[in-house]
Amino acid sequence: MAAQPYNLARFDLVSIRLAVACARHGSLTQAAQEAHLALAAASRRIRDLESAIGEPLFERHARGVRTTAAGRVFAKHGLALLQALEQMGGELADLRQGVARHLRLCASTASISQFLPPLLAAYAKQQPQVRIDLEEQVSELVVATLREGRCDLGVFVEGPDTAGLAPRPFRRDELVVVLPKGHRLAGRKPLAFEQALDEDWISLNTGAAMLQQQQQAALAANRPLRLRMQVRSFDAVCHLVASGLGVAVLPKGAALPIIRAMGLDWRPLADAWAQRQLLVAAASGSQGDPAVEALVAFLAEPSQTAKARRRKQE
Repeated sequence: MAAQPYNLARFDLVSIRLAVACARHGSLTQAAQEAHLALAAASRRIRDLESAIGEPLFERHARGVRTTAAGRVFAKHGLALLQALEQMGGELADLRQGVARHLRLCASTASISQFLPPLLAAYAKQQPQVRIDLEEQVSELVVATLREGRCDLGVFVEGPDTAGLAPRPFRRDELVVVLPKGHRLAGRKPLAFEQALDEDWISLNTGAAMLQQQQQAALAANRPLRLRMQVRSFDAVCHLVASGLGVAVLPKGAALPIIRAMGLDWRPLADAWAQRQLLVAAASGSQGDPAVEALVAFLAEPSQTAKARRRKQE
């Protein structure tokens, strides 16, 4: 027999917020204070939730509470629900101020660091009734988010499977090797990646297009990639390189200002994969949406946008 769905109407928002806070703090007392409830009232609300669900959400002990498996599921989805309601409230408030549409854009670090800020500023002036909510992710996650419909459009480095997404060229960038000042590999001529595989490497986190390209290149050379540290930002990568902990590969456009500020060395990469194509695509469920398509067309590589206009005119 299929499990019967819960009657969500029995879960009032105050109780959901209380349970989420209780899971976060591991303390009903702290959660009650945060929700501005008396401890007895908070305890009663948790018991009512557990009765409605049919399972305990928390195990009580002398120092507070411990979240059960059911409690972790409830807290995860409860938090998502509360965040969605906050977002809905924000968008409704924006409607009263003339913002007709919110678009969710997920973008890779490379696209944000090199290209997107001036483009989004120009679009905001051109279309003040559209508000763009930007989230930074590694390219692999951008594509996954597009597939799951959790954003309207995405900008990412070519590489992940884009079947069904109809991506368009966005911009191109170039990868360079970032080196500590005076490093033995410093020079002006392009360097083959294989020549640097004896070094320790600093990289972005798993899922970043640059790391995947490095791993594939090392595999093709039948050599290990000595990955020493992984961080979230280009700045952090450069700080670690400056400290002599390793070398790195970064997009030239984003890295050069940091390299100059920190007094680092850099060298072009000779490998073909160092010349990269960035793409822009609408989520599957957003294709055909005029507002999304308008932003995709605005962000697409200018030459591609011009070609698309000519095809329509023909």
